[in-house]
Amino acid sequence: MVRPSQPVLDAVGTLARVGLAAVWLVSGALKLADPGQTLIAVQAYDVLPDALENVVAIALPLVELVLGLFLLAGLATRWVAGAALVLLLVLIAGIAQSWARGLSIDCGCFGGGGQVAAGQTEYPQEILRDSGFALLAVWLLARPRTLLSLDGWLARGRGDSRGNSDGPEPDYSGIAEGN
Repeated sequence: MVRPSQPVLDAVGTLARVGLAAVWLVSGALKLADPGQTLIAVQAYDVLPDALENVVAIALPLVELVLGLFLLAGLATRWVAGAALVLLLVLIAGIAQSWARGLSIDCGCFGGGGQVAAGQTEYPQEILRDSGFALLAVWLLARPRTLLSLDGWLARGRGDSRGNSDGPEPDYSGIAEGN
């Protein structure tokens, strides 16, 4: 069986990191741009006490933007991927419980959200999409080493040219190490 080379794996990781960063940045920006609609989306899930709905509606876009910025910069990649995975699992669980309870809502994952007409839900597609994003996070948890990242720059400053690889590696210019 042919194993992909270190530069190929690093490039795949970079695409996963930048792709997941884009997801969080777009999602967070769209929610932040319309906080009233974000609150409606949070309320539509009907799982939080009223006192927490405002907190979640305010905090969620900010958390998403922070995750996106850290991933874009490639800073604390493994930790951020872990946090992203946890958040994605919570979102998937929220969508699944809405589906199981027979609620007719738009998830509000990329802005909007709230009640929709019966038959207008897209629960399977939303769960599959978010599961795909979760796979990107899993890749980065297992293999946080990516190109063009602050993790790599900081690791080189410590004299660490291997990162989390299994054996000795040449020091590829611009390759980042994970945490």
